[in-house]
Amino acid sequence: MNIKQVAVIGSGTMGNGIAHVFAQQGFTVSLIDISNEALNRALKTISSNLDRQVAKGILDQAGKDNTLKNIIAFTSITDGCKKVDLAVEAATENEELKLKIFAELDACTKPECILASNTSSISITKIASVTKRSDKVIGMHFMNPVPVMKLVEIIRGYNTSVETNALTIELSRMLGKIPVEVNDYPGFVANRILMPMINEAVYTLFEGVAGVEEIDSVMKLGMAHPMGPLQLADFIGLDVCLSILKVMYEGFGNPKYAPCPLLVNMVTSGNLGRKSGSGFYEYEKDCKELKVAQSFRERIH
Repeated sequence: MNIKQVAVIGSGTMGNGIAHVFAQQGFTVSLIDISNEALNRALKTISSNLDRQVAKGILDQAGKDNTLKNIIAFTSITDGCKKVDLAVEAATENEELKLKIFAELDACTKPECILASNTSSISITKIASVTKRSDKVIGMHFMNPVPVMKLVEIIRGYNTSVETNALTIELSRMLGKIPVEVNDYPGFVANRILMPMINEAVYTLFEGVAGVEEIDSVMKLGMAHPMGPLQLADFIGLDVCLSILKVMYEGFGNPKYAPCPLLVNMVTSGNLGRKSGSGFYEYEKDCKELKVAQSFRERIH
C-alpha cells in the first residue's frame, strides 16, 4: 500500500477517534478543524483514550507517545492536505457542509489521493459528484467509539472504482477493523436497521406505552442489547439520529422513516442527549448517566 499520510477533517467524537486509530498504526495524521480550541480538546481526548489503553495493557507508554507524535493539528484544509494519500471527512452529518468540504478537498489534494467520508447516511454518489475523481471517493463509516468498535461500513458510490474499494478494505484491516462492503442507499445497512428501531422506541415513549427505563430494560434484558435504544440515541446524539431519519425519509419517500414528533421537539429544544447533558437521560460533565430526565419520569399513563 502507498498510503502513508492521512488527513482527518473534523476533530469531534468520530474525527478524533479516527485520527487515533490511524496514528496508532503508524500513519502520519493531519487532524483538521476550524478552531484551535476544538483541536486541543480532541488531542486531550485522544491522550485520555490512550491512557485507558495503557492501563488495560493494550499499549505501552512508548506506544502512546508515538501515537501522539504522529498527529499534527491544522486549522486549514489546504495546509493539512497538500501531501496526504487519503483524506477522511468526519464533519457534522450535514449534506451541504460535506459537499463543500469535498469540493475543497478535490481542489487541494494530489490527484491520486483517495477521498473518504465517515457519513452515516448521506449518499457517497452525491458527495462524489462535486469532485473530478468520483472513482476515488468512498464511504468509510466507522462506529463509535472508534478505538474500540471493530466494524467499518465500506460504501461504494456509483462510480467508485474496484481498486479504490479493494484498497480501502485492505486499509481497514490494517487498522484492526472488520470491513463490511455495502451499496450506496440511504442509511446504508447499520442505520437503515438501527434508526427505525430507535424511532419506534421514541414513538413507544411518545404514545405512553412505557417509560424510558422500561423501554430500555425490555431491549436489554429481552433482546440482549448491551444498551437500550433510548440510551443509545442519547449516546449517538439526538440531532444525528434526526438527521439520519430525515435522509432516509427523503431518500425513500416512505412514511415508516418519518421522525417521531417527540424526537423533533427534543432536538429543537437543544436536548441532544449526552453531548448537551440532557436527552432521555440526564448526564454529569463526565457523561456518566445519572437518571431519567425530569420530563420523562412520569411518562407511563
